[in-house]
Amino acid sequence: MKLVRMQRVKLLVFCIGMSVLMFQTGCEGEYYPRPKGYNRIELPAHEYTLLKEEHPYVFEHSSHADIVPHKSANTEPHWIDIKYPDLHASVELTYKPLGDGEKKIEELIVDSHKLKSKHNIKAYAIDESVIQTPKGHTAVIFELEGEVPSQFQFFVTDSTKHFLRGALYFPVATKNDSLAPVIEYVKKDMVHILNTLEWRD
Repeated sequence: MKLVRMQRVKLLVFCIGMSVLMFQTGCEGEYYPRPKGYNRIELPAHEYTLLKEEHPYVFEHSSHADIVPHKSANTEPHWIDIKYPDLHASVELTYKPLGDGEKKIEELIVDSHKLKSKHNIKAYAIDESVIQTPKGHTAVIFELEGEVPSQFQFFVTDSTKHFLRGALYFPVATKNDSLAPVIEYVKKDMVHILNTLEWRD
């Protein structure tokens, strides 16, 4: 009887000792919170095709995107959306013909800056760049950082006949840090639009 009791005591002491050892081992070192998990996004290789619709402009756009007419209360001719159905992204292009001299182009430039400035409350950084495209057109690019609905915008003009504005949008409630790969992906496509853009007179 004593032998059985002694074996039970030894077993109990052994179990307590192992528990203490495991607790100490598990508490050694610093604790690091596990990073948040984000949905894995499969991004296809960049492939481009020439815009087929009849507009005063032509460019190469992503083969993975659909070209659809822009739909809003103030839609004008030649406004289109480049939609990425698998990425839940959309590039809205608004076109304005020039013809009223310098005043009209100045108004359009001011309007583009106003539309960009609407995001100032949520944007913690806005980078503005003026570039010359390979086709010789002047373009202004806005890159916005923060929880903004439009992270990349541009306008491009020949200063005499044509004015085109583009803006990237995501109609989904997702944090921009988790969308970063998609944002960079579509930004590359938007730069390709600028680099291949030609006006149709």
